[in-house]
Amino acid sequence: MKHTVQEIELSNGAKGLFVHVPNASVMTFDINFRAGEYLVESAKWDVPHLREHVLLGANELIPRARDFQAELEKNGAYSNATTGVYDISYEAECADFEWDRVLGLLLIAIAKPLFLEEEFQAEFGNVQEEMVARSNNHFRRLSLEMRKSLGLIAKTDAERLELMSNVTVADVRAHYLRTHHTPNMRFVVAGNLTPARKDMLRKLFGTIDLPTKGERFELPSEVPNHLKKPVYVPNDNVENLYFYIDTFQNGRIDDAATDALNLINTMLTETLYSKILGTARERGLVYGMSSGLSQTKDASNWWFGAQVSDKNAPALLNIVVDELEKVLIGDISEDEIAATKQYALGRFQRSGQTVGGTAAGYSGRYFFDEVVENYYQIPARIKAVSKDQIIEVARSMFAEKMWGFGVLGNCGEAFATDLRQQLTPLWSNALKTAEAVHDGRSQ
Repeated sequence: MKHTVQEIELSNGAKGLFVHVPNASVMTFDINFRAGEYLVESAKWDVPHLREHVLLGANELIPRARDFQAELEKNGAYSNATTGVYDISYEAECADFEWDRVLGLLLIAIAKPLFLEEEFQAEFGNVQEEMVARSNNHFRRLSLEMRKSLGLIAKTDAERLELMSNVTVADVRAHYLRTHHTPNMRFVVAGNLTPARKDMLRKLFGTIDLPTKGERFELPSEVPNHLKKPVYVPNDNVENLYFYIDTFQNGRIDDAATDALNLINTMLTETLYSKILGTARERGLVYGMSSGLSQTKDASNWWFGAQVSDKNAPALLNIVVDELEKVLIGDISEDEIAATKQYALGRFQRSGQTVGGTAAGYSGRYFFDEVVENYYQIPARIKAVSKDQIIEVARSMFAEKMWGFGVLGNCGEAFATDLRQQLTPLWSNALKTAEAVHDGRSQ
């Protein structure tokens, strides 16, 4: 959607983005605090999550959770809150005609929660149910087990269920007081933001009744370990095995390298004709496969994952190794790169066809490191990716030999070890290739 973006810095320390989408019929609000699980002691891991559940409930204006939700949603508005390792975010979407009413209610909930004991107890039960449901997601279980083994900040859902009884409503109140101040608040508002509405938004965010002293907490340092054996999670109740491959490099890669890695990632797994997934499906080996990029404050990550039968797993990993090795030695054609760029450009255009989708294109990066992406430059960035950039960033992700492999299933640890062994040439060959390139340039 056509739009303009303006960054706002308020006198109370809050910062945010106004995303003006002319004539939009809806408005979205995303309000973020650096208040995630890394800020609490390990034994009270779910303090932020429980606090998030209770906050959009009873408040000084409407002292009962169901009544508050009924009032906020009476004209079809949507609201939600999410908690992660780093952040807590509150969001709402509503019809354009009631944007000020809905935002006013959301800000009241954030600034004037009551944290009633009876609502805490009810949400305690709801969070327990949520954790049990999440624990049935095998990809999630394996991912969390791997994060822990790699030295990243994580707890499994089973661990969280055991620790929940340590959390009291007093802990929830204390965490709120520690983290909910305006210098720690970031926001993204998207919709038909006329000059008059922008003035109203500045006033609403600038006068929210929260403390004005404090800080935007720093992201935690997370440096991944190299795993010398597979993370094996036994589960006799699944027929297929689930696996993840994680490879890292120290430091965060820049935007140009990210663009290049995203492009080769798309070429490898993101379509039914891609080089890994397409080949595997052509041979009847796997239904689906995923891969992606992520970053912490201190490292960059490229991952691959799938659910596959035990009998097909070795053949699938052979394809993974073969296709990645082709990338590492530069065996990709300009025609393949051009075709992948066309796909990426079309996908980008599809991603921003709603107000919420447009806002999401800014909020993730802005809340992480306060960088304002230039939406209109992204097509040019995609087109600018070169073959040399792709090869260089792919090699860099394997050159430091920081990687891990994990399996969930009933295949046995010995079989998981054999699968891991299939992958090891990727890191040794990438290092040799990088050294050869360096030596060639030095001569």
